[in-house]
Amino acid sequence: MKQLLIPAVYPITDVRLSSLSHAEQVRQLVEAGATFIQLREKHRSPKTFYPDAKAAIEFAHQNNAKIIVNDRVDIALALNADGVHLGQDDLPPAEARKLLGPDRVIGFSTHSIEQAQAALREPIDYIAIGPVFGTNTKEKPDPTVGLDVVREIRELIGGDLPLVAVGGIDHTTIASVIESGATSAAVIGSLFADGRSIGDNYRRLSSAELR
Repeated sequence: MKQLLIPAVYPITDVRLSSLSHAEQVRQLVEAGATFIQLREKHRSPKTFYPDAKAAIEFAHQNNAKIIVNDRVDIALALNADGVHLGQDDLPPAEARKLLGPDRVIGFSTHSIEQAQAALREPIDYIAIGPVFGTNTKEKPDPTVGLDVVREIRELIGGDLPLVAVGGIDHTTIASVIESGATSAAVIGSLFADGRSIGDNYRRLSSAELR
């Protein structure tokens, strides 16, 4: 597997927070410059999610953007998504790799230094750590880890494996997250904040990261 390049801002869709379909969120994000997006669907049935994900992936691929599907290896395979993002309770990465093959992206969530260390033994393309700050986008969030843990995990994993920080990151904190060693900041709630459009918030996050 060649090293994965992830942009500094990694947007994640959410139908409930945005009141928009995944496909419409992807359209707005891609038009704002996003090239690497995760579809996250925790509530709708696969039957309902499937056509929305299909439209999102088709639009993204027509515009040279990559789509990662949260949790659902089956939907990622069926729709030729670019990869999956797995949690601690999902299909193990080694089993997902058998199904997805060597070229698709597998990201893996961790919530502690110990979990990140264990993840290094898995066939994954990036490690996610979080929540860095408090977040309202998960029903039962894990305890916050803070920037010190981001720094420790970067030191642990070295400079080659991408590290994605997630959880409560917005335009006021994204620069500090990147400075702490994260390759990228995954954002959900801050995409739908302050009455701005998703595209405007994505651009604001991207500008804040450059400061």
